[in-house]
Amino acid sequence: MKAIIQRFGSDTTLLTVCISLLVMGYMMVASASLHLGTRFFDNAFHYPIRQMIHIVLGIISASVIVSVDMEFWKKSSSWLFIVGLVLLVLVLLVGVKVNGSTRWLSLGFMRIQVSEIVKLVSVLYIASYVTRYQDNIRKSNYALFKPLGLFSIAGLLLLLEPDFGSVVVIFTIAMGIMFLSGARLWQFFIVLLTLGGLASMLVYFSPYRWMRMTSFIDPWNDGDKGLGSGFQLIQALISFGRGEWFGVGIGNGLQKLFYLPEGHTDFLFSVIAEESGLFGVTVIIVLFSLLVWRAFAIASHAEKANQDFSALVAYGLGIWFGFQAFVNMGVNMGLLPTKGLTLPLMSYGGGSMIIMCSALALLFRIQSEAQLALASTPRRKRQW
Repeated sequence: MKAIIQRFGSDTTLLTVCISLLVMGYMMVASASLHLGTRFFDNAFHYPIRQMIHIVLGIISASVIVSVDMEFWKKSSSWLFIVGLVLLVLVLLVGVKVNGSTRWLSLGFMRIQVSEIVKLVSVLYIASYVTRYQDNIRKSNYALFKPLGLFSIAGLLLLLEPDFGSVVVIFTIAMGIMFLSGARLWQFFIVLLTLGGLASMLVYFSPYRWMRMTSFIDPWNDGDKGLGSGFQLIQALISFGRGEWFGVGIGNGLQKLFYLPEGHTDFLFSVIAEESGLFGVTVIIVLFSLLVWRAFAIASHAEKANQDFSALVAYGLGIWFGFQAFVNMGVNMGLLPTKGLTLPLMSYGGGSMIIMCSALALLFRIQSEAQLALASTPRRKRQW
């Protein structure tokens, strides 16, 4: 237990950021869901109580993962990725369907969104692959395409749910790690052009994706209450407008009261904007920026300690957290088309919370191992 506490406390900045996001997220989930609990479960604290359970389970999971050395994850990454693919198949067979998408496996007391698990194991797998075949990736013309073939299988299974947003996140993580490992630039142009073409076709030939794209461009063109495709975005923009500089006060927002759909999950950022204003929005953006900065700083320290796998995992986690937070905020502000991506560590959800806490535990573990390695080398000790 002492060792676990020491590892979590070895980076006070990262720990402070994580605690701040969890506390602020919990407060806002409670504010955005009290009326929902009263209406649907006759218990105003239905969602806050469940979210607290999710956070506790996430902390327990993080405590276990932070005690496991990175070498174990390196050796197990391929099998974990296979398990992720199996879970994606399983969710298509026996998953829970919500709002037209089958993305969750029910455990009775909560639902697990399988795509969140796949994101985490994807980071581990691509980091392990790049570490093992780094020379080939830098020299070969085709080394980049082998792992992307496996990611394409995962992407296809995710599209069948459908979950286009998670596909984009997973490929962004993979491409980011490969870029940082020194893959050839021309390969990236080919892959990006291919993925861009496929994504465009998916949007064009899918009515609901096309509807989301057109409503993002002009939400007022189809903003009828409850029916129009632009209704949700319009309510989110109204939330930002009402918030002004310092918000209307925590708990005093009106848009969450059955105007803004998914206010406690995907559109929690809009509730934050209304109740805490530009000030609260800026604080959240700064906290996520600090989180990404610490992830990249930890990756740099791991590189100095010659822990290439750990460094790439830290880079991948930083890309994941930063990109998903950016997309969620962009969707809430009308800068990006609507995607079903949660705000990390803040939105309501059990599976997402547990996986995000587990991912952060890996960061703390990497930081701890790199710190010990650098401390044992006198000439490099000052670099920490």
